Amino acid sequence: QLQLVESGGGLVQPGGSLRLSCVASGVTSDYYTIGWFRQAPGKEREGVSCIRSRLGFTRYADSVKGRFTISRDNAKNTVYLQMNSLKPEDTAVYYCALGESWGSSIFMSDAYNYWGQGTQVTVSS
Repeated sequence: QLQLVESGGGLVQPGGSLRLSCVASGVTSDYYTIGWFRQAPGKEREGVSCIRSRLGFTRYADSVKGRFTISRDNAKNTVYLQMNSLKPEDTAVYYCALGESWGSSIFMSDAYNYWGQGTQVTVSS
């Protein structure tokens, strides 16, 4: 059974950094996308970043470009989200998700079939 488990969230001051991890187990396909999403209280879930298996294509939301970096360690079946220069508006529950497609709708929740349980990121002084 495919499972995604996130970790690495926490409380950090503005300007600080965190690295989130998403460990995937039970993945049987060679072609898939891992996406990071976030949802703040009272707001809709939004796509943050994603990475394609095999070729490693990446994509970022405008709000995090230049601050967040997505990467993967295939040997550990893990995708990371390095978050630098964090801002209070980055506060949210962060989720990783797995889907089959890659395209213009890759930041849409409907593009993903499997989701992790989420990890809380709080940016506050």
